[in-house]
Amino acid sequence: MRIRVAVGPLLVATALALGCGPPATGPAPSPEPEAPYRLATYRASDAGDGSPRPAIVIGDEILDLAAADALVASETGMTPFDFGAGLIAVIAAGDEATRRLNGIANHLEGREGGLRFRIEPHRLAAPLLYPANLLAAAANYRSHASEMDVSRDIVPDRDFPYLFAKSPRSSIIGPGEPYRIPPGRENIDWEGELGVVIGKTATRVSREEALDHIFGYTIVFDVSDRGGRFRGDPMFDGPDWFSGKSGDRAAPMGPFVTPRAFLPDPQALRIETRVDDRIVQDGATADMIWSAAHLVAYASEIMTLHPGDVIATGTPDGVGSARNPPEFLSAGQTVRIHIEGIGTLSTPIEAGSP
Repeated sequence: MRIRVAVGPLLVATALALGCGPPATGPAPSPEPEAPYRLATYRASDAGDGSPRPAIVIGDEILDLAAADALVASETGMTPFDFGAGLIAVIAAGDEATRRLNGIANHLEGREGGLRFRIEPHRLAAPLLYPANLLAAAANYRSHASEMDVSRDIVPDRDFPYLFAKSPRSSIIGPGEPYRIPPGRENIDWEGELGVVIGKTATRVSREEALDHIFGYTIVFDVSDRGGRFRGDPMFDGPDWFSGKSGDRAAPMGPFVTPRAFLPDPQALRIETRVDDRIVQDGATADMIWSAAHLVAYASEIMTLHPGDVIATGTPDGVGSARNPPEFLSAGQTVRIHIEGIGTLSTPIEAGSP
């Protein structure tokens, strides 16, 4: 029987009571990144307060992080680690927290049947609630730039990427949460993207240093309202990035954050987007014009990046607006974005209320 526990202290106590592990005589686990894991955020059960809590994902098991740590501490004699209240706090705790996460995964890898503080996938929230900054790169895949007719003689070492901002608090939603099409907006497009998660404060870092400032990677659905793409007033011509990109719920994120140690080359990942069961985007991050490290370095020249901040790195070709005839999302459809090593982000599409 799977036991569901409600709140933090009780969950930790239950981990100690129900973890079917050895007595507290085992050696401390290795702090090196050996057993792969991912991180997530979940909502406390219906019996609790519904507050978000960090989780560690080992294999297919989603485990409350504090409870998993308490169990490891009880079985090894280690002192429990204070990770903080949310995943951003875990990331901000730095290398010491990362070493402890590694140790938890190393100790619990392959454990089955004895971890009764599992979390059901439907309880997952967006992993990062909420970063200080959510940035996104425009036309950063050669294939997408070409299909959008914005391809030029770009030299990455000479030219600058084009970044824009989305509101973290208004835009970020979690896996399985619906994007609601605003009334009167009919040109809603899909863009599946790799999200870079900042791990260390970054101010004017070099490209060579940039990867060291990345904690890991997630998935971002950059919802794009093509109907709000161009302004019609005489003051400013051209794309209206605010209305086209920064709407409510326009940045579904998750389901997991994979630490950088387990995805050492962000430019060697496959990214696939499906609308219902149809593949609409099938690309590779190797097609980026400006690499993940380049984007971090460039953004940090302009603004300080903080632990937990996210940069969505652009999308491959296959968006709806570039098709002939154009295709856009409608209520009842579901967008699924898969990136190897991270997971699948699923977003149902609904009609918004007037």
